[in-house]
Amino acid sequence: MMDKTERTLIDKAVLALLCMQRHSWEQGTAMQAFLEMGRMDVVIAMAQEAAYRTLDDGRAACLGPWEGVNDPCSTGEALLAAAKATGDKRLWDAYNALLEWALHRSPRNGQGICYHMMNTTQFWVDSLYMLPPFLVAAGHGDEAVRQYNGVFDAMYDPETGLLSHMWDDESKRFERAAHWGTGNGWAAAALARLIPRLPEHREHLVGKAVALIDSVLRWERPDGLFHDVVDDSSTFVESNLSQMLAYAIYRGLRDGWLTESYAEHAERLYRAALGKMDEYGLIREACGAPHFDKPGISPEAQAFFLLVCQARGDFLGNT
Repeated sequence: MMDKTERTLIDKAVLALLCMQRHSWEQGTAMQAFLEMGRMDVVIAMAQEAAYRTLDDGRAACLGPWEGVNDPCSTGEALLAAAKATGDKRLWDAYNALLEWALHRSPRNGQGICYHMMNTTQFWVDSLYMLPPFLVAAGHGDEAVRQYNGVFDAMYDPETGLLSHMWDDESKRFERAAHWGTGNGWAAAALARLIPRLPEHREHLVGKAVALIDSVLRWERPDGLFHDVVDDSSTFVESNLSQMLAYAIYRGLRDGWLTESYAEHAERLYRAALGKMDEYGLIREACGAPHFDKPGISPEAQAFFLLVCQARGDFLGNT
């Protein structure tokens, strides 16, 4: 069992997260954290809000019409779990509308790979976490892998093994070629969720995951943190990538696709991020909301603290 100090820190982080304003991907990432923690009471309450804020086109948890194409899909797995747990027709309707959006209605290129933002032809690395895990949870594993590969391949830099941030599929050029730390974290965390559910794709996905984790770890600082652009030391130092990568590693250790040699990396990254928690339970010096251009706080950093704590506890047998 977790000791009293660990439980107090988690309780503080939970309160801080629930007090934050959240856009669709932030709501979805928070819902996933509570789902993995087994906190169905919170998942169901948050799912009700996500369903209430469903747009006519099926996108859930939207605060305004500018929301992204794939970001609302981050709510999908937890929305499905809440619908199953309650049988609530409103939740089932929201889930089905979101799945219809993801599979058939969302804008995409000629190969069927979904764009990230409305009224653009851009892929963003963020989509790797937002959409494929939902598709897997909904029973569309092959489509999840196809979507993941389509975006990953557009973003992949073979010289560094890292992923760039934004690609315009019409002009065939990067809108932002920088190897954004949080973006690489989204990609690694998504793989950790996909691998155990897709045994038929395991070898392919594990190869991607191990190579990406190794590439990011080459840029780890002595303090266990990373620069915002992982291979650019002129950018600010931030704390959330350490959490995201530690989450992926602990999941890989638990599920058997990473060797024990990675455990010390995960623990160091976890401890580095934990050292950024303040007295209110906020993870400071994360790549900060709302513009993610300077160190600050964010709902996604709060959620990933909870996710890594749960993944670490699962690995250590402290559930």
